[in-house]
Amino acid sequence: MRAAVTGGGGFLGQALCQALVERGHTVRSLARGTYRPLAALGVEQVQVDISDFTGLAEALREVDVVFHVAAKAGIWGDFRDYFDTNVRGTRNVIAACRLNRVRTLIHTSTPSVAHRGTIAVEGLSAEQAPLATRFKAIYPATKCVAEQAVLEANGPELATVALRPRLIWGPGDNHLLPRLVERARSGRLRLIGDGSARIDTTYIDNAVAAHLAAFDALHERPGARCAGKAYFISNGEPKPVADVINSLLRAAGAPMADRLMPFRLAWWMGAVCERAWRWLPLSGEPPMTRFLAEQLSTPHWYDIGPARADLGYQPKVSFLEGLKRLGESLRQG
Repeated sequence: MRAAVTGGGGFLGQALCQALVERGHTVRSLARGTYRPLAALGVEQVQVDISDFTGLAEALREVDVVFHVAAKAGIWGDFRDYFDTNVRGTRNVIAACRLNRVRTLIHTSTPSVAHRGTIAVEGLSAEQAPLATRFKAIYPATKCVAEQAVLEANGPELATVALRPRLIWGPGDNHLLPRLVERARSGRLRLIGDGSARIDTTYIDNAVAAHLAAFDALHERPGARCAGKAYFISNGEPKPVADVINSLLRAAGAPMADRLMPFRLAWWMGAVCERAWRWLPLSGEPPMTRFLAEQLSTPHWYDIGPARADLGYQPKVSFLEGLKRLGESLRQG
């Protein structure tokens, strides 16, 4: 089987490439750079920006399945950057798949497409949790448009599915954990509210397993039940956000987060920061945004039952086992 992974150089992308190689598939990574771990695996690496349709169409020649993992994530940034990657890039992936007669497209989305401010989402499936209609951040807004485009593209010639993994973490994480650790060590990390809001997370091996399960369910079964649908993915172990954050920090040997900030103060601070970063020449991300305040203080955990039933997804690495593996990986350097 010939598989292509957009964003193959990222955290999830590299782990997915490795799993596909171990399965015996021929793997091609599409990314802006090249990466030694992928070269060591024998992965073909194509340097391409997915906002460039011509280059992307050439890169997806003679491919059977595309795992569209590439995205611009984060809580702040230029709208054009998010749009070019998440919206235009996804539309290009769909068009390139059709041009090259790719049979299957597995799209990595996010639960944030269903984020509705301070409205708790507890134990709902993707079918039960409506898409948001208003967004306080560019990332979920553009990912929502992208997900809808992928699902609408599903048909007899191109089977599609969207997965919404929640907060992927584990060995090799170059996004979530480093940010937490840096803030904790600089004394800038705060828990919003009382830290009791329960959230889902997804260990990296489980996120990869979900993508492979979606491929197995979709590729060889015309008219599969999962075709054209979205699924929440997680460990299936919702925990208080304070426990999640401090468990990850403890595994990394970083200071615990024990300072609280009232939600209303965090929300208004986020509003002020957003305006300052928008109008003043300030670099980096704001220390707080309204979206981040809501995410850290509102319960968000999801029903992965449909993924179990339709995809055969089964999270095999528990939260505690994942912490053990993460700690061992960090100690080994």
